[in-house]
Amino acid sequence: MTALPMAPAPAEKPQKVRMRAERVNWPGTIILAICSLTVLVPLYVTISMAFKTTHQAVDGKAFSLPHPFSVEGFTQAWTMTSTAVGAGVSAVITAGVVAATIFLAAFASYAMVRNWERRFFRYSFFYVLAAMFIPFPVVALPQIKLTGLVHLDNPVGVIVLATMFQLAFSVLLFTTFLRSIPYELEESAQIDGATTWQTFRQLIFPLLAPMSATVGIFAFLYAWNDFMMPSLIISDATMQSLPVRQNIFQTQFSNNYNVSFASYLMAMAPAIIVYIFTQRWVMSGVTQGAVKG
Repeated sequence: MTALPMAPAPAEKPQKVRMRAERVNWPGTIILAICSLTVLVPLYVTISMAFKTTHQAVDGKAFSLPHPFSVEGFTQAWTMTSTAVGAGVSAVITAGVVAATIFLAAFASYAMVRNWERRFFRYSFFYVLAAMFIPFPVVALPQIKLTGLVHLDNPVGVIVLATMFQLAFSVLLFTTFLRSIPYELEESAQIDGATTWQTFRQLIFPLLAPMSATVGIFAFLYAWNDFMMPSLIISDATMQSLPVRQNIFQTQFSNNYNVSFASYLMAMAPAIIVYIFTQRWVMSGVTQGAVKG
């Protein structure tokens, strides 16, 4: 008997893939939009008022575009508040705080994490962390007296104090990141004859670059925008930072809105620019420190 030919199997029907449209979280979107407007609207008014003439600034139309554009407010604010000197002092303070915070926090965090089993280093971590709950106004009076006694009532004293107040948060970030770095890397370096200092300088510190950028950005924003500490510590009015100078001349800005907004815009422009170009480093540093490698 000859075998009958097998009938071809029926072709399988292609399964219909139903693509579900992603649901939009409208309550969250509306809340974020409102929060964004609370920042963008004042920023728009600031920029618009800064480029208006004195006549346009007092016409009661804050949301209108300047016509014509004028830099009169910038020139007056630059001369009135000695913006160049104030910006220079603020830049020196900010650079000192950023550099000191990164290096001191990295050194301290490395020692604490790698000696965590020792009681002294473990308690030192909690001691440093406790400073996060002590704001500067609480200890302002003794700090003012102390800086005066040791002749640090100047920008150098502000750098020292601002760095100390930034260490707690910075150490917290660095320790979190250091725990994600495998200890086997250091063991390999030690087998090759590297000392502890060489291991940290040539191996660990370069690996801390993302978190160093994050710490530096937070320190920059804090030091550049700080008003209270320079105003209380620095005794020489000619060496005051930019935010303090703006407060000193605030009474002269009462009727010159274009001058006042131009001064405010010049003061906050560096912080805005730095944050816009470095915000991705903040997110990458925080997320890398949150994941165990």
